[in-house]
Amino acid sequence: MPAAKHPNPRVLWKGAISFGLVHIPVALYSATSDNSVDFDWLDKRSMDPVGYKRINKKTGKEIPREQIVKGIEYEDGQYVVLSDAEIAAAYPKTTQTIEIETFVPADGIPFIYLERPYYVAPINRGAKVYALLRETLQRSGRVGVARVVIQTKQHLAVLVPSGPGLVLNLLRWGADIRPWKDLPLPSENAREAGLTDRELKMASELVKDMSSDWDPDEFKDSFKDEIMKLVDRKVEAGQTEAVTQPEAQEEGGQSSAKIIDLTELLQRSLRKGGGKAAADEPADEQPAAKKPAAKRAARKPAARRRAA
Repeated sequence: MPAAKHPNPRVLWKGAISFGLVHIPVALYSATSDNSVDFDWLDKRSMDPVGYKRINKKTGKEIPREQIVKGIEYEDGQYVVLSDAEIAAAYPKTTQTIEIETFVPADGIPFIYLERPYYVAPINRGAKVYALLRETLQRSGRVGVARVVIQTKQHLAVLVPSGPGLVLNLLRWGADIRPWKDLPLPSENAREAGLTDRELKMASELVKDMSSDWDPDEFKDSFKDEIMKLVDRKVEAGQTEAVTQPEAQEEGGQSSAKIIDLTELLQRSLRKGGGKAAADEPADEQPAAKKPAAKRAARKPAARRRAA
């Protein structure tokens, strides 16, 4: 079977990075791809794709889309039903901006908070300001903590310099992280945990012997490799079935923000005391770069188009 081809990068989102009064027009691209084995459901009799139905769990009957409402359980068996309009009104405004709120040490965010990475690339003559932010973060050893709205959902995120570019990694909210306290963990004190100096020394030597530089190509998905070998053998034996799949729809990104003079914006941001003071600046004193984002904020949320 031929090697998998990587499609050309597709823009997932367009907008701007914002800190102080500076806007950097950028686009987001997926930084990962799912290469795991994907088993589709097929009808054994006709080899047609099998999908999911909306089923009433009590009667077992299929429910039309228009008869489905959304509810939140607040007590056992007791629900509050919310209309699509009420849900849409609660969605955050889509500003198309990665709004940096603070800069923290690069090693200050535990791995457990990292959720999903995106590559960030400059667009619309934003390369110079993009390079300035990347170099500043690298030299300061800091990363930018920001908020961003993607497809009507608000995310906490961190903007990290990585090699030649910037990576926007979505973060889990603090409330989504479970505490350690309920787990049966040994004491953080080595002696109280029953460890001896000899055991610690031997473990350290073992770690040193097994240490190497990180090389992702050394690690393979053995299950996927075995499944694909089996697929190859069946293809060579002619044991295949024709299945017609529905075409996937793609959505384009939004227009990006403009860029204005970098030196002037940096000076104004410093005079204003950074992002917080800049946000308090009267609307008639805001630079033209912020106006497109404000216009986009008035758009209706895409939640109205979501399926029930």
